[in-house]
Amino acid sequence: MRLVLASASPRRLDLLERIGVVPDAVIPADIDETPRKGELPARYAERIAKEKALAVDVSGALVLAADTVVAAGRRILPKAETEAEARAALSLLSGRRHRVHSAVTLRAPDGVTRHRLSTSSVTFKRLSDEELAAYLAGGEWHGKAGGYAIQGQAEALIRQLSGSWSGVVGLPLFETRALLRAAGYPVA
Repeated sequence: MRLVLASASPRRLDLLERIGVVPDAVIPADIDETPRKGELPARYAERIAKEKALAVDVSGALVLAADTVVAAGRRILPKAETEAEARAALSLLSGRRHRVHSAVTLRAPDGVTRHRLSTSSVTFKRLSDEELAAYLAGGEWHGKAGGYAIQGQAEALIRQLSGSWSGVVGLPLFETRALLRAAGYPVA
């Protein structure tokens, strides 16, 4: 059984490898990821994961897609593309709890899609100006939802995590493994 990962994320590839899964192909989905007006963060993550899975069409293969959203209340924080965006996101998250929704969709060769959602709660310590400046100077925030990468230096700034560490990184392994096993894909 062939498996295609519909993602360009090297982190998702690394996470899959941790459960002994190496996709046969990596084909990033090219979709519009703009949130709809009034769309809630968890529903947004689920919709985007599903659209990614449907956008990559490889005959006879399972297609795995995921999306991770950092949410402050009902607000979806963007993937930080500029230092100003990262600073704004991290200033908002400083000293408070937020949620990270990681949705996974697996499309079978017959077109049937199955979905799972992992929601984690993350609390940053109150960031000093020096801590924020040092983190931003490192640059690992670039392209990251909410302006941080838990698998990097930001992990030392997180006071509490309740949920899935791998989900916060970008692919909840418990849910992903369950989907793959249910589809008959060989996973240890």
